[in-house]
Amino acid sequence: MSEPTKHSTREKILIAAATMLGEDPTSRLSVRAVAARAGVSTGSLRHFFPTQQALIDTVIAGLYELDIPDDPMHDTTRDPGDRLVACLQLLLSQVGTGERAREHWRALHDAYVASPPSADATHAFLALERLTLDYIARWLSTLRDEGALASGDLDAQARFLNTVINGLSFERALPGDRERLSLEAHTLRIAADSILQRRT
Repeated sequence: MSEPTKHSTREKILIAAATMLGEDPTSRLSVRAVAARAGVSTGSLRHFFPTQQALIDTVIAGLYELDIPDDPMHDTTRDPGDRLVACLQLLLSQVGTGERAREHWRALHDAYVASPPSADATHAFLALERLTLDYIARWLSTLRDEGALASGDLDAQARFLNTVINGLSFERALPGDRERLSLEAHTLRIAADSILQRRT
C-alpha cells in the first residue's frame, strides 16, 4: 500500500475540520482534535497548517466557494421577497428547534459567554459570522442587480437580517417553540420587505 500523498493528507485534514464545524459551529478545531478526526499525526497537520488560525482560515475560505444546493435565490420565477425569506429560512434550519436549538445555544454560551474565549476561538467565531454575512450579502447583491433591493449599505442590510436570524434562532430554543414557528415566516417577510424596493 502506497503512502498517502501530501495532497490527500491535506485534503483529509480540511474535510475533518469542515465536518467538525458542520457538526458543531463552536468547535475550536484544536490541532489534536482535527488530527485525530483526520487520522493523521499532529506533525503532519502542523506541516500544512502551522497555526490553528491558518487551519481555520483555510477551512472558511473553502466554505466560501461552496454553492448552497437548490439555493432559492436562483428561482427567478418567484417573488423577490419570497426568495429572500426562503434563503433566510435555510440559515434558520441549521439551528433546528426545541432541544436541538437549546443545545446550539448552550454550546455558543459555553464557548463564548461563560468564560472569555481564547483568541483562536474568537477568530473562528468571527470567521463563521463573516461567512454567514457574506452569504446574505450575495443574496442581496442578486436582488440589487435585479432592481428589487432598496438603496442602502449592503453590509448593513446583511447585518440587520443576520440579527433577525439570530433572534429567531434564539426563540426556537425557548418554550413554545412550535407555536413560534408559525410566526417566523411572517417576521422574516417583514424583515425582507423592509429592505426591498417598494413597488409603485
